[in-house]
Amino acid sequence: MTEPILIVEDEPFQQQVLQTLLRRKMGYSSLIAPNGREALDIIEADTAGTIKLVILDYQMPVMGGLETLEILSQKHPSIPVIMLTGNKDIEKMVEIMKLGAADFITKPYEPDRIVTTVKNTLKMSILSKEVRRLRSERNCSFGFNNLIGHENGLSTIVNAARKVAASQIPTLITGETGTGKELFAMAIHGESAQAEKPFIAINCGAIPSQLVESTLFGHEKGAFTGATEKTLGKFREAEGGTIFLDEVGELPPEAQVKLLRVLQQKEVEPVGSSQTVPINVRIIAATNRDLKEEVSSGRFREDLFFRLNVLQLNLPALRERKCDIIALAEYFIDQFCAHEGGLPKVLSQESQEALTNFSWPGNVRQLENVISRAMVMNDRTILEVNDFSDLLIQDNSAGNVPTRSFAYNNEFCINMVSPLGEFKTIQEVEAEAISLALRYYNNNVTKSAKGLNMAKSTFYKKIK
Repeated sequence: MTEPILIVEDEPFQQQVLQTLLRRKMGYSSLIAPNGREALDIIEADTAGTIKLVILDYQMPVMGGLETLEILSQKHPSIPVIMLTGNKDIEKMVEIMKLGAADFITKPYEPDRIVTTVKNTLKMSILSKEVRRLRSERNCSFGFNNLIGHENGLSTIVNAARKVAASQIPTLITGETGTGKELFAMAIHGESAQAEKPFIAINCGAIPSQLVESTLFGHEKGAFTGATEKTLGKFREAEGGTIFLDEVGELPPEAQVKLLRVLQQKEVEPVGSSQTVPINVRIIAATNRDLKEEVSSGRFREDLFFRLNVLQLNLPALRERKCDIIALAEYFIDQFCAHEGGLPKVLSQESQEALTNFSWPGNVRQLENVISRAMVMNDRTILEVNDFSDLLIQDNSAGNVPTRSFAYNNEFCINMVSPLGEFKTIQEVEAEAISLALRYYNNNVTKSAKGLNMAKSTFYKKIK
């Protein structure tokens, strides 16, 4: 199903007029239902949420417009409805709006009026969804029901996380980069008893090593050069609420020692102070590293690992929750429209299949980037397979497992043979692989090393 508009109209001529108008003036295909009952059946079957708008006739057999509108407002309030009516009675118009219609158009109507109303209604619907999302985050009411996939691919992990939210024990969220660990931590906080208290998120890997302790635990005025004012630190800012330590595996050894003390003693010692300050903070940490391996290699303290890993939640990769991919893609389309303007676009059946079959090594974050790029580059209302330039082709020799292919662009291919017709040395091939990885990951050394399954220290040496 790729039709974003459902026309509920019993007259065949009016059906054809509206369908032709939407297709020619806006590029939208549409579905037809001759009455309200069939319209409701179509919407119930649209599990991917493709239908963005309903154009509903007031007078129809089997189930009329008002009854249909009332049911839609109750069961599907996120789908806006434009009512078509030949009745110009003001009281009827007021009743229609009270029942939840986004707008109404009286018959006979001008084609331009239909197009303008449809455009405005679609834009307002997207903006309303975004406002509700931002309001829920601001009011600390962001919970698991806000996560796409909480009833499907994430259902098992969400059930476990709801039990975690009711307690105060330290929690470690693991999973690949881009799986949404911060959003998950936010949902835990939003459904906890501390939901109205602060939620402070900090990326441990983004803090300069010399400022880690000051950033996390605060400092006194004059504690070091440049410390012109006293700061509380992230832990004290989160007092009574939750602190989320993303990429906790990146913490330097000296900061790990202090964090261990915080977990053990429930107090922090600001830099430059000899006094400790008691704190009441829930700690949720996250990492895409294997901390057991980090402990074995001596890069992460074993006692700190056990303190953080009281309860572990492992978020599944996007390729392990394929049932959520289209819903996420639709969400990112709406997000793009809300922030950049424009009308929503729909995914063709072929592009839906391609998106679902893709392995998504970059997970949800990669899907968002792919959708955003397609929205920018596509001037049509339907996103086709060709609009997703870094989708994968199928490797039939490997049992139809999707593998990344840059065949459309040779800049990401390595030629094993030199211009002289001789095989290149392993060192030459390795140098090209490192160069390509850096270009692909925009010179991000951590991601490039991870992409090549190489230790970062080794990667640095090979770059030199």
